[in-house]
Amino acid sequence: MDSETPRATGAVQVGVRPRGLRSVPLRFVVPNVVTLLALCAGLTAIRFAVDAKYEWAVLAILVAAVLDGVDGRIARALKSSSRFGAELDSLADFIDFGVAPALLLFFWSLHELKTVGWAAVLIFAIAAALRLARFNVMIDDPNKPEWSGRFFTGMPAPAGAIVVLLPLYLRLSFGLPDSRWQILAEAAYVVAIAGLMASRIPHYSGKHIGRVPRDKFIFVLFAVAAVLVLVASFPLEMLIVVSLVYLALIPFSIRAYRRLEAQDAAARQTETGAA
Repeated sequence: MDSETPRATGAVQVGVRPRGLRSVPLRFVVPNVVTLLALCAGLTAIRFAVDAKYEWAVLAILVAAVLDGVDGRIARALKSSSRFGAELDSLADFIDFGVAPALLLFFWSLHELKTVGWAAVLIFAIAAALRLARFNVMIDDPNKPEWSGRFFTGMPAPAGAIVVLLPLYLRLSFGLPDSRWQILAEAAYVVAIAGLMASRIPHYSGKHIGRVPRDKFIFVLFAVAAVLVLVASFPLEMLIVVSLVYLALIPFSIRAYRRLEAQDAAARQTETGAA
């Protein structure tokens, strides 16, 4: 037998890469690391909630929301979007924006309602899971009109996680006394937000915001800096404002969606008639 001919054995030769094992470019790793950091922030929020450090738990959820917005943009910028990254992001979102805020609310006040409070947070977590599952199914829908990308179907999970904590912001900011009826109202509010997440009500999406015009760049930069200063100085108060503004925008998003839907239907009808 020729000594230069490899023997037919099951051993893998040194220097030969096994078939099916390929190196992964670093640009595919970076967004997934950011997603894992967001997952760590969500799990840390749960730990803070167990320790009754509610403000720190809120901060951890906010960090998870920021990282959740960053990982997708990094993936698009590096052109490293993948099915694996999408699935990992969805699983992390369920922990960060479904489980973490639900447990935070339960440990904070809803535990006083016992089974009723637990049912409220279960409904919220289930709604978050359904919302994320529907998003994964609809993201590859080829029949969606282009204008529909300006909207989310149902309240997005990160927004739901921030808005559902509004009662906590109010009580921590203003020291409002708690009563059984107030906690019952808070449980009803949690269920209502869960309904918005699971519904098909359109919500504005910020993913398609274009570039800032050059003549407005300084103004936008100043506004962003001012918001960051206010958030750093008055975090809970700013979260109250953000939550109320977001809820107030829902009727406007519904009206804008219906107007575009009507325009699209009219355009289709015109094309059909012309054909």
